[in-house]
Amino acid sequence: MARGQAVVGIDNLNDYYPVSLKRDRLDRLSRQYGAAFRFLELDFAHEEPLERSLAEFDFEEIVHLGAQAGVRYSLENPRAYVASNLAGHVNLLEIARARGVRHMVYASSSSVYGGNTKLPFAVEDRADHPVSLYAATKRADELMSETYAHLFRIPLTGLRFFTVYGPWGRPDMALWKFVERMFAGRAIDVYNHGQMQRDFTYIDDIVGGVLACLDRPPADDGAFKAGGSVKPHALYNIGNNRSEELMRLIAVLEEACGIKAKLNMLPMQPGDVPATYADISALTRDTGYAPSTPIEIGVPRFVDWFRAYHAIG
Repeated sequence: MARGQAVVGIDNLNDYYPVSLKRDRLDRLSRQYGAAFRFLELDFAHEEPLERSLAEFDFEEIVHLGAQAGVRYSLENPRAYVASNLAGHVNLLEIARARGVRHMVYASSSSVYGGNTKLPFAVEDRADHPVSLYAATKRADELMSETYAHLFRIPLTGLRFFTVYGPWGRPDMALWKFVERMFAGRAIDVYNHGQMQRDFTYIDDIVGGVLACLDRPPADDGAFKAGGSVKPHALYNIGNNRSEELMRLIAVLEEACGIKAKLNMLPMQPGDVPATYADISALTRDTGYAPSTPIEIGVPRFVDWFRAYHAIG
């Protein structure tokens, strides 16, 4: 919207985490952009309401970032993932097909790499051994997208996100949980006894990468694309290209919060992996993507936002 494009936003505002945060995000967008932003409260896993609600709108591009997220929650409520991540993704592919859109960019996940031990993860690596249902649904989205690119020549780009964080983020993510507990004087849960690495990617870098991809739909020219397709379908890792030790993140958090963290050391959680690290060379080559926000900058920004949002002195 900041660059002049009108946006129709879709979300079902479910209660996976507090709906108040979702509404506050929407209020901020409406105040800032007015009529350029239209919001539809509906579930894109439900085909008929989705198509009916979109009938009045003309659009040429789709950025499909909606999903039931979270690795651990997929052990508790698998059907939510089937509805949103499988049926919902097909519904958006069908919308793209019916409208003949110029391009659809969609969210995949670094979770598709499953138990791979080779670091950094590259888009050419095999991704057929998922260790969670969430990961399996995201890999299935990639495969369904490849089929639609083949059958209907729809330009599609899948982005494998690596641990996104920043202001207005999700309360189920580790960074939010850590900060919340530190300010409350409670211990934070540290899995695998702290022997974890993550490629933490700041939200502004992610948005820059999404828009860079959106502006560059893969060509239907028979040439190999990132991820190996010869159809108009590309797959990219989008990360910070730095794998940070979890204990280093906690140290940066302690400095930003001015609080010494109490640590509750725990074993590895089912469905989790010890390390992620993005090889972003394909995305950089094709779009010029260059993340510029290390955790030493991004984490204090998140802490400052968290303090302001929760009125913490």
